[in-house]
Amino acid sequence: MRTLLFLLMTLPASAAGPLIFIGTYTRTTSQGIYAVRLDAATGALSAPVLAAATPNPSFLALSPGQEFLYAASESAAMAAAFATDLGAGTLRPLQAPQSSGGVAPCHLAVDPTGHALVVANYHTGIVAAIPLQPDGTLGAPHVIPHSGHSVDPVRQTSPHVHCVNLSPDGRFVLVCDLGLDRIFSYRLDAARALLAPAATPFAATAPGTGPRHLAFGAGGRHVYAITEMGNTVVACDYDPATGALTPRQSLPTLPPDFKGASSGAEIQVHPNGRFLYASNRGHDSIAVFAIDGATGRLTPVEITPCGGKNPRSFSLSPDGAWLVCANQNSDSLTVLRVDAATGRLTPTGHTAHVPLPVCVLFAR
Repeated sequence: MRTLLFLLMTLPASAAGPLIFIGTYTRTTSQGIYAVRLDAATGALSAPVLAAATPNPSFLALSPGQEFLYAASESAAMAAAFATDLGAGTLRPLQAPQSSGGVAPCHLAVDPTGHALVVANYHTGIVAAIPLQPDGTLGAPHVIPHSGHSVDPVRQTSPHVHCVNLSPDGRFVLVCDLGLDRIFSYRLDAARALLAPAATPFAATAPGTGPRHLAFGAGGRHVYAITEMGNTVVACDYDPATGALTPRQSLPTLPPDFKGASSGAEIQVHPNGRFLYASNRGHDSIAVFAIDGATGRLTPVEITPCGGKNPRSFSLSPDGAWLVCANQNSDSLTVLRVDAATGRLTPTGHTAHVPLPVCVLFAR
């Protein structure tokens, strides 16, 4: 406890810049969730400190008011709830970790009202909706299992739910299933934490591509998914009235002359809505695309090195000036400067050491 208190005292004050929580795998030297601050003027990172000890917090999400943080505890098939102190950069457990509703939870999201936590359980192909109590604690999950398979004889013999994303209005949940090559759409009753298939229940990606993560475009009329196995970005039209997705365009995230092994990981839209970013694990790069504001179509801008190995996750700062990348296989965070006019990325040379970082979450 003395060591933890000392470390927390070294975290810079909130005035120094945005607070970032880092999710990790704890199978080497990591102890759980770390906190770091970004200098908004230079892009420099403070020394990371342990915010909470918890097993394998591979993905993190904040409540709408940011008073609570939730973590997917991947190896334990649990979801963990914490109270936040954003000034100190610390987390306090609210209860013992609760069931995630399936096995290997890898992604989660809180609805805009703060009443429901939705969780993707990878190994069992289960989507779970968990009621959130006023004190931030978790209730019992309601689950929807997927079934079936796709074409890859190794990785797609069963469903593998990989992400859950709330629509901007909170009425629908979009779910990437890597094992089925489908993006599902569910209606969400947030007050009761219940899911039901939308009128158009899913959109299909190309066989064997494996949709992994997705992001909404500005205005909520377009959705972009990155495929882990296909190394593509799929642009879709989105109907906010029905939750229906219609794929319109697919572009590669890798250079045409690249011959090595690589897989798509994270995808995010710039706060100004004009650019899309996607990470490549193996090629160890970030692909940048320009977004047509009227049609949502994408145009490639560049593919630039991320500065580390295996960029499993990244996040853009709230002001859009910086991209912080979690490089799992080099135990590092790297910072790239973002040109808001062109979307292009420039390495800053700023790094921080975190063991097996796999999630980057900015707090206000």
